[in-house]
Amino acid sequence: MRRIIVFGATSAIAAEVCARWAARGDRLHLVGRDPDRLAGVVARCAGAEVSTGCGDFVDLARAESLAAEGVAALGGAVDVVLVAHGDLGDQARSEHDVAEAARAVQVNLLSVLAVVVPLANVLERQRGGTIAVITSVAGERGRPRNYTYGAAKGALHVYLQGLRSRLHAAGVTVTTLKLGPVDTPMTAGHAKNRLFATPQRVAIDIDRAIERRRAVAFVPWYWRPILFVVRHTPEPIFQRLGFLSGR
Repeated sequence: MRRIIVFGATSAIAAEVCARWAARGDRLHLVGRDPDRLAGVVARCAGAEVSTGCGDFVDLARAESLAAEGVAALGGAVDVVLVAHGDLGDQARSEHDVAEAARAVQVNLLSVLAVVVPLANVLERQRGGTIAVITSVAGERGRPRNYTYGAAKGALHVYLQGLRSRLHAAGVTVTTLKLGPVDTPMTAGHAKNRLFATPQRVAIDIDRAIERRRAVAFVPWYWRPILFVVRHTPEPIFQRLGFLSGR
């Protein structure tokens, strides 16, 4: 039985992962903002030992407290941490409103660090465990349709690279989960195409990547070759390709 903390447990993706882990008999501490939605996830985990914490991760001090409370709820030791919260934000507004741009960075970068920093220290002292963070393929290259969100995710990718190397000697795995678009409430207003994955499919891939202690996993896998091309397309060509650089 693993002891697991999940931040952003009420997201469609995290809820699917939690249900898989609960069915396996893991001990879960689930953290989210909405107590009613959190109760719904707990109901899906019936039969497993589950505790909860509730708060807004954008409040950085509260986020750090939620991390400490999670460790305490699990008896002072943690095997897996999954950080799953984030928000696409309003790209068009962020281009003219500094407050919206700052909010995107706060939600998608700083609020993640607020829980990762203290938990990395816990796992480092334990000399083992896994920190897995859901990020996005949007962080691979700036595109007009989502570059504020993508910039926060790109910075998070770099942070996790450094953390992975720092914690390597302590036997701690840091897994960066680079998700492509998923058909969830967060993308409800977006036109769907064949590249969109389901939460159920993504949950299987996330579970597998964490179990195999992967450093970086593209979820689903087909985003790895797609993003290789996107990253390496010269900018003058990139800007002429509307399907890449358009809104």
